Amino acid sequence: MRRVGTLDRRLGIAILALLVGALGCRVSGTGWSVAPAVVSPTATPAATGAVAPLADETTALNDLQAQTIAVYEATAPSVVNITNRSTVYGWFGQAIPQEGSGSGFVYDREGHIVTNYHVIENAQELLVTLSTGQVYPAEIVGSDPTNDLAVLRIDAGGDLPAPLALADSDDLRVGQFVVAIGNPYGLEQTLTTGVVSALGRVIESPQDNRFIGEAIQTDAAINPGNSGGPLLDLQGRVIGVNSQILSPSGASNGIGFAVSANTVRRVVPQLIARGHYPHPWLGIRTVTITPSTAQVLREAGMNLTTESGLLVVEAVDGAPANRAGIRGCHRTVRVGSYQVPIGGDILIAINGEPIEDFQSLTVYLETHTVVGDTIEVTVIRDGETLTIPVTLAENPQG
Repeated sequence: MRRVGTLDRRLGIAILALLVGALGCRVSGTGWSVAPAVVSPTATPAATGAVAPLADETTALNDLQAQTIAVYEATAPSVVNITNRSTVYGWFGQAIPQEGSGSGFVYDREGHIVTNYHVIENAQELLVTLSTGQVYPAEIVGSDPTNDLAVLRIDAGGDLPAPLALADSDDLRVGQFVVAIGNPYGLEQTLTTGVVSALGRVIESPQDNRFIGEAIQTDAAINPGNSGGPLLDLQGRVIGVNSQILSPSGASNGIGFAVSANTVRRVVPQLIARGHYPHPWLGIRTVTITPSTAQVLREAGMNLTTESGLLVVEAVDGAPANRAGIRGCHRTVRVGSYQVPIGGDILIAINGEPIEDFQSLTVYLETHTVVGDTIEVTVIRDGETLTIPVTLAENPQG
C-alpha cells in the first residue's frame, strides 16, 4: 500500500474543503446563494466541521489576486474600444449600414493604437473609445494583413492614457499566468485570466494564404470583440495581441491565439514609418513534396533523393531566386492523367534550417529574415546538393 505523503494530505484537505463549501450552498428563488454557517462563539474548526486553509496556499492565492488586480488597474485605462463603421449595398441598391467592434491598446505617446487588421478591415469610419468614455475619430496609419496587425492614430491631447510596454515574448514559458483585457461582445474593460498553454504556434493569416509564426496559445477566454486587445503578463507588459480562437461555436473554447510581442516589435515600427510592412521575398512558386508526390516525380523521370521539401516550379524572372541561379521546372511529363512539371530545384533548407513545406518556408522568412538579408538556400539539383546565396527583396504583393 502506498504511503500518503504531505502533498496527498493537502489534496485531501482541499477536496474536503470543497465538499464542505458545496454542502453550505442552497438554491434560492433567483439562483444559487450561500447559506451562512451558524457557529458558536467558542466553536473550533474541528467542532464545526470547517477546514482552516493552509497558510502558505492562502498567501500565494492572495498574492496572485493582488497582482492581477494591480495589473488591471494599471493597464485597463490604456485598452480601447474600436468601432468600425461601413456601408454595404443590397440587391436593389439600398444602403445598409454595418458596425463592428474590437479592441486595441495605446502604443506610444504620439497617439498610436495597435490592433488587429481584421478589426479595421473595410472601415469607412473608425472611432476609438477610451476607458473614460471619450470617443475620438481615428485614422489608419498602416496595416499588415499577413500578420493581422494595424496601427491607428487618435488626437487625444492630454487625455491620452499611458502607453503599454512590450515584453520579450522569447522569454515566455508554458504555464505562465496571463491576463487578457478587451471588449468581448461590446462589454468594455473586461478582464479574463489564464496561462500560456503553448508557444511557437503557427496560425493561418486571416486575409491571405500565408502564416503567422511565433503565435502564443492561451486558455484565457477570448471572444468576439477581444480581437486587437493586449495579452499581458503579471508585470503588466504586452506579450501578445489577441487575434484568433479555435472554436466550433465561435465563442471561447479555451484555445485562443495572440500575435507575439516580438512580431509586434518587428512590424509596428514599419507600419508607422512606411504604412506597410516589407515582407522578405524569394520569388518562387513551389509544390510541396510528400512521399506520394515524390513517387509521381520519380515515375516522371526525376532523380529524387528526398521525400520532403519544395519543388521549385517557377523562379520568377528578375526575382531574388532567379537572379541567384535557382532553377524552376523546364518541362512537363504526362503520368497517367496528370501533366507533371519536372526539372526544377528542390529546396530543402535555408541557413541550415530544414524546410519541409510552404508553411515552414513562409514562417522562416517572416520570423528570421528581413528584406536585404542574404540567406543560404540549400537545394537538390539532379541528385546533387548545392548551397546558393540569395539576397532577399521586398514582396511586391506586400
